[in-house]
Amino acid sequence: MQATAPARTLLVLGDSISAEYGLARGSGWVALLEARLAERMPGWKVVNASISGETSSGGAARIASLLERHRPEAVIVELGGNDALRGLDLNATRTNLERIVGASKQAGAKVLLLGMQVPPNYGRAYTDAFAALFDDVSRSHQVPLVPFFLDGIAEDTSLFQSDRIHPNDQAQPRLLENAWPALETLLG
Repeated sequence: MQATAPARTLLVLGDSISAEYGLARGSGWVALLEARLAERMPGWKVVNASISGETSSGGAARIASLLERHRPEAVIVELGGNDALRGLDLNATRTNLERIVGASKQAGAKVLLLGMQVPPNYGRAYTDAFAALFDDVSRSHQVPLVPFFLDGIAEDTSLFQSDRIHPNDQAQPRLLENAWPALETLLG
C-alpha cells in the first residue's frame, strides 16, 4: 500500500469577494477553485483565510501567523479594494501588499496578486494610482498579476448583489476564470 503524498496548501488571503459575502457557503469562486484543483491538479488543499471588510493592513497584520500555521506552497492575495473604498493612503496600501507578498515569498510560497480597480468617481489621479500600485508590487516582487480581478464583471450590474459592490452567484465562475490562467501557470 502506497502512502499518499501530503496535500500542498494554497492560501487565499482576501476580502469579502473571496469570503463569499452574501453568497451561500461553498458557492464562491474560492470553493469553485477548490473543486477545479481537485479535478485538474489533485493534491492541493485550499485554505480560505479571507475576511469580509479586510484591508491590506489587516492582511499584513495576519500574514505571518497564517504562513506559520498553514505553511502554504502558494498564496493568492486579493486585497486592496476596501482600502480604496475607504480612501486610504495608497502608499500605505502598496507597503502593506509588499509586506504580504514579501513575507509569503520569504516563507517559500509562490504568490499570485489579484488586482483591483475603483470607479472613476474617485478622480482620475486616485483611480490611476490605485490600479498602478498592483502593477508596481507585481513588478518589484516579480510575482504574477491578474490586472483586474473583476474584468468582464464590473461593467455588468446584473452580476452584482443589490449593493452593487459584491459579485453575485452568477459572477463567481467568471472570477475563477479571471484568476485561473495565471494560477494554473503558477501551480503547474
